[in-house]
Amino acid sequence: MNYNVTAIPGDGIGPEIVREARKVLDQVGRVYGHSFHYTEVLMGGCSIDAHGVPLTDEALETARNSDAVLLGAVGG
Repeated sequence: MNYNVTAIPGDGIGPEIVREARKVLDQVGRVYGHSFHYTEVLMGGCSIDAHGVPLTDEALETARNSDAVLLGAVGG
């Protein structure tokens, strides 16, 4: 099966956590015949820095249209 996953690394330690979690999901996919397509969006302090808001409408819509959301630490 193919899955669309919105990855929200966030900030702080979030990007490192999400990067490793994606490796785990990719290995699960190899073992069980699944594939994961990731779309990365910003949330938290990094989104405020880039867009002036902690979560844009576009990022929220991307998450709503995904099969799952992989969320890292958000703060900053």
